[in-house]
Amino acid sequence: MDPKIERRRLSANSLLLLLVAASVAGAISGAAVSLVVGNGGSSDSAAGAGPSTEERRVLVQEENLVSEAVAFAVPAVVTIINEQIPKQDALGREVEEVSVGSGVIIDPRGFIVTNAHVVHDWATLKVVLSDGEERAASFVSDDAPFTDLAVLRIAPGGFKALSLGDSDALVPGQTVVVIGSALSEFRNSVSAGVVSGLHRRWLREGVYMEDLVQTDAAINSGNSGGPLVNTKGEVVGISTTVVRQLGSAEIVYGISFAISSNTMKPIVSSIIARGFYPRPYLGVEHQNVDEDLARIARLGVARGALVRRVIDGGPAAAAGLRAGDVILRIGNNELSDELPFINALAKVGVNDRVTVEFWRGGRPQQVEVALKPR
Repeated sequence: MDPKIERRRLSANSLLLLLVAASVAGAISGAAVSLVVGNGGSSDSAAGAGPSTEERRVLVQEENLVSEAVAFAVPAVVTIINEQIPKQDALGREVEEVSVGSGVIIDPRGFIVTNAHVVHDWATLKVVLSDGEERAASFVSDDAPFTDLAVLRIAPGGFKALSLGDSDALVPGQTVVVIGSALSEFRNSVSAGVVSGLHRRWLREGVYMEDLVQTDAAINSGNSGGPLVNTKGEVVGISTTVVRQLGSAEIVYGISFAISSNTMKPIVSSIIARGFYPRPYLGVEHQNVDEDLARIARLGVARGALVRRVIDGGPAAAAGLRAGDVILRIGNNELSDELPFINALAKVGVNDRVTVEFWRGGRPQQVEVALKPR
């Protein structure tokens, strides 16, 4: 064979091999690119490269909903300044205290919902609107100690009123927003979180707060009484408390509670329409009994409510109850750690005649009491 022809064939074969190699390399390279950016980015998250296009779209939509809800709701949120009744210190000097909380306007006539503890011991109340305008506020009524709710009123006009949503329609994981005067000075502060749980129960100051909305949205001093709103800008709760610690050592994070809107509705509506919400009145000052109190006071029983004082002219006085008695049962409701006095009283009607069982003189006794509306 002619050496020149053989060299030409070798050259052609070499060229063919180079072309095949380039083609294979291109295919491999193309496959690698496809793994990184192809298929709608489904491999992005797996490779740790960030959210997919669809995930980014959902995030942007949610952020827009939150910002729109905040813009809609903020004009109805107020700061409440409570100049309290002066108190005497240990030296007999008068001490003036001012507390600050939040509230939300829920009626165009100027009715504001807040926490009862925000307006406790008030002497003078004023409200700062979202734009900084100050207005005098009048106290209408509260539902303490049964719930931590109170209603104030300001002159109408120049503000927005928010509607109450359906707290039972909330679902765990749903986005919610807290608005209020965080740390008492940062007006219109916003924190977002999710619904962590519904129909929660939490003991505070001897009373179980019922039907609470649990959220991980940040609630701080000054937020009390401010609204918890959904992404439609509806009030689905009123911020009331945050759990910071259990016992003496265990630190707690991300557990805050709001009074549900469905708990609020009948109470607030009645206060606005009638000036009060009817609750049963027994006419005693009490202290819930625990093991320490039972031992120290030698009560003879380890549960119930110790009567500290009987109010003159009240149902308990008319029925013959005395200071030192320990109330064990109201109607069909037996007092216990899970059902303290106020929660048991809340279960009977405002005008009911109920049998009250109590401990006196080392034995249980009973008396019939005609309750009155508070």
